[in-house]
Amino acid sequence: MKYKSRNEVPEKYKVDTSDLFKSIEDFNKELKSLDQLSNKITEYQSIVYENLLEVLEFDNNISKRIERLFIYAHINNDVDLSDNTYNILYGQVIKLNKKYEEMSSYIIPELLKYEYSDIEKLYKNNELLKEYEITLKNIFREKQHFLSKEEETILNKISDTFMVPEDAFSKLTDVDLKFGKIKDESGKLVEITNSNYATYLESNNRNVRKNAFKTLYKGYESIINTNTELLSGKVKINNSIANIRKYSSALNASLSSNNVDNNVYKTLLKSINNNLNIIHKQWNDRKKIMGVKELHLYDTYVPMINEFNKKYTFEEGKNLVLNSLSVLGDDYINILKNAFNNRWIDVYPTKNKRMGGYCTTCYMTHPYVFLNFDERFDEVSTIAHELGHAMHYYYAMKNNNYQNYGYKIFVAEVASQVNELLLSYYMLDNSKEKNERLFIIDELIKRFKASVIRQTMFSEFELKIHELDQNGEILTKDLMCDEYFKLNKKYFGSHVVVDDEIKYEWSRIPHFYYNFYVYQYATGYISALKIAKDIYNKKSGALDSYKEFLKLGCTKDPVSSLKVAGVDLNDEKVFNEAFNEFDKLLSEYKNLL
Repeated sequence: MKYKSRNEVPEKYKVDTSDLFKSIEDFNKELKSLDQLSNKITEYQSIVYENLLEVLEFDNNISKRIERLFIYAHINNDVDLSDNTYNILYGQVIKLNKKYEEMSSYIIPELLKYEYSDIEKLYKNNELLKEYEITLKNIFREKQHFLSKEEETILNKISDTFMVPEDAFSKLTDVDLKFGKIKDESGKLVEITNSNYATYLESNNRNVRKNAFKTLYKGYESIINTNTELLSGKVKINNSIANIRKYSSALNASLSSNNVDNNVYKTLLKSINNNLNIIHKQWNDRKKIMGVKELHLYDTYVPMINEFNKKYTFEEGKNLVLNSLSVLGDDYINILKNAFNNRWIDVYPTKNKRMGGYCTTCYMTHPYVFLNFDERFDEVSTIAHELGHAMHYYYAMKNNNYQNYGYKIFVAEVASQVNELLLSYYMLDNSKEKNERLFIIDELIKRFKASVIRQTMFSEFELKIHELDQNGEILTKDLMCDEYFKLNKKYFGSHVVVDDEIKYEWSRIPHFYYNFYVYQYATGYISALKIAKDIYNKKSGALDSYKEFLKLGCTKDPVSSLKVAGVDLNDEKVFNEAFNEFDKLLSEYKNLL
């Protein structure tokens, strides 16, 4: 696809980073100033306790200003990856941040020489220091897991090596691995890649999707030994670090860093497994609708509705988002309008622009949204999604100081998914034709399966291989493939032919290198579903509770934060209600067809 050049896009659709820095010269001036100023942090070594407020305020100041440098370089680099100027600036900020992290790594070990009661005495009569109470409590919450100053320094210096399995996996699967060619719907030979695989798996031509499936996994089978070494190596790293830091397991280490109890993970797995019958039932319905004797894995992604392919201009998409989110109140909508009108958003794909979408923020300015809008409904949904992140950041920043605004990753996808769901409900309310309604319901079904069911299966596999390694098992390719195959059989059930090739799928999932990250997609979606339904149904107090949740930042632990919004993830009832909603969608979809 040929993209426009940057200068062909109207200014109103291009992100404006002048709120960060007016010019590169201003950026470089700040970079140089911070490079020199940051060295001062070394002067507090051994006297942290005596100068605690000064140390924390200095650290805050440096961190805040590095964040501003980073966001400026990051965004400008992403809008044109070929621009060497911003490539260099981005690299310089990364280097400065790494340097400062190493120089300041002594602070926590120095603090942990004391008891929390000693720290408490310092801030009880000092209002300025009391503003750091949550930060200090979180440090001491993990006290037993910190090492000595010398050991922490060593771990910090070698931390880059912990990323080697993940980086090698990325290079191997995204660059070196070649899958071969298949014939597309028109009989033309096409190369299968990780990026176009999903397109062919959704083909209406069964031979195309079958050949795409088999070709892709034949490629992964060819590197299964290497991928086994990489993932088992990452599992060993996770388990070893957990052991060094005196955690009971890698799961406990990962969840504890987010202040989340292990019970949430276990409740998720238990609840999903208790509702597998609903998941299995929909595969039987799909088999009947498709009219196939056997439903294979490569048949489970093909869209049931292809007639609906409406295109939206960005302005149409913007209006749909604003209208659908009006239920969140005038204050919410006015901030969104400010984001649209004051160029917080980079809208269109252009030559050399990074693909995908994301939201990032700078406490000293405001959130920024990065899109590659291409007129599909998926991209309208992405506008709502990324603005959900932006609004979560915005409310958290406006209601907290710097050290307390950054909410945990555990709740990061909740606000974005709430927005997507409210957009879908609005579309259903206003759909004027059957195929449009079917399309939206199908999107909701796919999102539930992708975010809840698939991610929970991933979570179960991730837990299993970590437990096997921790118990002394050798993670061979056969063991990992067999465990993954058994999980697929369980999750897909008897109505689907679980093709043998799927046992290699684990070796293409990058999230397995993220140390118990994927379960949060499921818990986040389950939470968002309850919140969005309560707001949509005008449940008393639901909107106000949700707004309070958005304002919390990290002033509460993430599970308690969600309780403010009316979601208790330790209660299986929340998961059962979500599956009831999923079952209703399946029934309506079947009836409409």
